[in-house]
Amino acid sequence: MISEPRPSGATRYVLFDVDGTLIDALDNQRLVWRTWAERYGLDPDEVYEVALRTRPMETFAQVAPDQNPRQCLAALHELEDEDVRTGAYGAFDGASELLDALRPGTWALVTSNYEHRVRGRFARTGLPVPEVVVDAAAVEEGKPSPVPYLQAAARLGARPEDCLVIEDAPSGVQAGLRAGMTVWGVNTSTRVDGVHRHFGTLREAADDILAFASDTPSARRE
Repeated sequence: MISEPRPSGATRYVLFDVDGTLIDALDNQRLVWRTWAERYGLDPDEVYEVALRTRPMETFAQVAPDQNPRQCLAALHELEDEDVRTGAYGAFDGASELLDALRPGTWALVTSNYEHRVRGRFARTGLPVPEVVVDAAAVEEGKPSPVPYLQAAARLGARPEDCLVIEDAPSGVQAGLRAGMTVWGVNTSTRVDGVHRHFGTLREAADDILAFASDTPSARRE
């Protein structure tokens, strides 16, 4: 197992993925992609499998190479925006209390989605929005590139070794590891390869996340 970076004694920061980590939107994502695929006469399950591993423009190139990618993206954005307004979803158990307990300026959101959708979902679920949100529009390279997490750290004024990444997906885990950060996995039944620690739920991880942010000894256990 990869060794967890040693604590530095400096201020600690927590960087959260959003979908699948704080917001339970898996069914929403699947429905959006199903509706999009059906519009183009494609197999929804095959499209979704590709979409899980790639950014939208890369997905279109693989599943609909004969279509105009900008039109494909416009159709997807329309469906996603409608889902933010009308879809049924919620925050994971413990998310609200955890985010409220973190000190302002010591945490951020790092998402492959767009900030206006994150804000819409957070408003509907009652979650607070931090000062720093790194979204798909903020970076040219998405996860598993380390760029999104490194940008979040830079905007917070944090060193990578003082950051804890909370993720649920392999691409996000790899992004955090490549950024030189501590990475914990949540909301998965099995441990994602590479994480320093694994928790079945966000609720189970909450106390340890707060301990890390406070730089207390319990945060240092494997």
